[in-house]
Amino acid sequence: MQITRNSIATNAGPSEWFTGTVYIDPVATPSAGSRVQASSVHFTPGARTAWHTHPHGQTIYVTEGVGLAQRRGGPIEVIRPGDRVFFEPGEEHWHGATVNRFMTHLAMLEVDDAGKSATWGEHVSDEEYGQQPR
Repeated sequence: MQITRNSIATNAGPSEWFTGTVYIDPVATPSAGSRVQASSVHFTPGARTAWHTHPHGQTIYVTEGVGLAQRRGGPIEVIRPGDRVFFEPGEEHWHGATVNRFMTHLAMLEVDDAGKSATWGEHVSDEEYGQQPR
């Protein structure tokens, strides 16, 4: 058994990966043969990820607020506390907060053999983001 005391600081999400203000709290990091990575990600209103994929897929679990998720070519879906979204390996997608609400989710995934968790693409444009359900 290993206990890690909460001494890790909250980090601002990198501007290469996010539009708007996003904060990330590490929950689990790959170590000693485990590939599991988990983070609590806090999106301010209007904040969102860039388009991206994950080599082994990703599950997000909404804990607070109201968010949005979209796979490339699909509709924008509204997600709320208790909702789980699984993105298939290699499936291009984005997720974030609605324009007027905060949203927090747990992001859970496995890294690949090189320790890579995601491949980041272009930012979701304001026009794409503006297509959200009203």
